Amino acid sequence: MQLLRNPELRQDAVFYSILLAGALVCALWMGEGPGMYLLVAGTALGAGYHFYATRKRYKRLQDLAADLDRVLHGASELPIEQYAEGELAILQNETRKMLLRLQEQAEALGKDKEFLADLIADISHQIRTPLTSLRLFCTLIRKKDLTPEKRQELTWEIQRLLDRMEWLIEALLKMSRLDAGTVAFRQDEVMAEELVYKAAELVAIPMEVREQKLKVEMQGTEKYVGDLSWSVEAVGNILKNCMEHMGPGGCIEIGVSENTLYTEIRIQDHGPGILPEDLPHLFERFYRGGNSHSDSIGIGLALAQMIIKEQNGTIQAQNAEDGGAVFTIRFYKTVI
Repeated sequence: MQLLRNPELRQDAVFYSILLAGALVCALWMGEGPGMYLLVAGTALGAGYHFYATRKRYKRLQDLAADLDRVLHGASELPIEQYAEGELAILQNETRKMLLRLQEQAEALGKDKEFLADLIADISHQIRTPLTSLRLFCTLIRKKDLTPEKRQELTWEIQRLLDRMEWLIEALLKMSRLDAGTVAFRQDEVMAEELVYKAAELVAIPMEVREQKLKVEMQGTEKYVGDLSWSVEAVGNILKNCMEHMGPGGCIEIGVSENTLYTEIRIQDHGPGILPEDLPHLFERFYRGGNSHSDSIGIGLALAQMIIKEQNGTIQAQNAEDGGAVFTIRFYKTVI
């Protein structure tokens, strides 16, 4: 029976059984008259004991409620050991679990709050910088004695800053959607060749301006299961990072291969490479390494890593032996 698992109820049952048995024996031995009086006295004694035990239980329940109230108002520990006996033993394990769960949730909320505050501060800083420049350029462009050449130069600079802000806001919105888990990634068969060339289109014009080249080696049959649009976003961000870290006339090499475990996309630039102290932090949000471009914001690689991980993939960055940075992307065919 569920009730008999409680130590106090077992004690009560034993006490009442002995009291009733003793009263019946005495009643049979002493006769009907004295035995009846003894039976009534035993019943009164049992009722008094029951009242005492019940009052004691409710007192301990009241103490437990007070302790739980202290926990809700900031206390970090619950003195549960004093409730180890009696009916409150039934509540012991669940109460302890509840306390641990509340503490874990409080810690998680505190970390989320701290992360959100840092994120808002970073976003504010990233947006405030181009806004300050835009205000300055708008003031300069209104001058009547400004030459047409200088006005055109300021106009292009304003356009560049607006493009940068637009990309920043879109990237932050995508990262927030990924954090919230509201993105439904497609599970299509994606040809790696289509992915590479669509991603290359995103950086084709700036690479042409810098007289940079793109070299691709693949068989053309490599494929994986994932979301083409989001994959283009990830690979495009990596190509953009490589492009910005190379000087004029450089070359980005892309190699694609496939085996029974994964499809691999290897992207190598011929820039200065990655500083050793930057490697552990390269995919952190808003992290800008020592060799970062002046326009770098520090979220492109972080966004790329999030997208690739959501598609059962991994990304690794290292320095090539012949110079430059190497990004290795692997889309696995089974869950890792």
